[in-house]
Amino acid sequence: MNDGNIIQTTDLRKIYRVGKVDVPALRGVDLAVKRGEFLSIIGPSGSGKSTLFHIIGGLTPPTSGQVTVSGENLAAMSDADRTRLRKQTVAFVFQKFNLLPNLTARDNIEVARFISGAGAKPGRDFEEVLEALGIANRLDHKPNALSGGEQQRVAIARAIVNHPAILLADEPTGNLDTENSKAVLEILRTLNERLGQTILMITHNPEAAAYGHHTVHMRDGRIIERT
Repeated sequence: MNDGNIIQTTDLRKIYRVGKVDVPALRGVDLAVKRGEFLSIIGPSGSGKSTLFHIIGGLTPPTSGQVTVSGENLAAMSDADRTRLRKQTVAFVFQKFNLLPNLTARDNIEVARFISGAGAKPGRDFEEVLEALGIANRLDHKPNALSGGEQQRVAIARAIVNHPAILLADEPTGNLDTENSKAVLEILRTLNERLGQTILMITHNPEAAAYGHHTVHMRDGRIIERT
């Protein structure tokens, strides 16, 4: 792997079996993401972007090809190794906030630390992140007392509390209005610029994609352009 690339795929392919029919989702994807890069992936429904996201995140194995994440070959990993990757190296932010409704925002964040087996509490830098996210004074509220934008900010805090090498964001503004969408995208940009957080973001929105350093355009399971 190139020393500067934290993610690299080579001739990556994924085929799903639907009944007796093979349905190709990825058709030979070559992708390189540099450490500290903010990369957007855009494409229509069925273009393969979510499948690529799931493979890079260790949620599903590829059918063939190579995928290296933070120096590890995912194609050769066992299920247990991919679980370890998700705990220690890769974090996720989804369109749905997926917060536990009976827990406060603070406890939702702490759950992620418990699952990962993290020891000491987050340092001063994380307190600064909470301030940047605008939720430092909302940590004792449960999700139903938070706006959609605040819930997504808690989800971002939960994702980065363990300092993951890579943050994978799948349509992170899909459930938000224009104002909150812009706020969340600005937060992602700040995390990238201030902390050097590597971010891979899937979106259908060209305006959202423009927050990344570069944009990969996908169609029919292939990368057709990188801008």
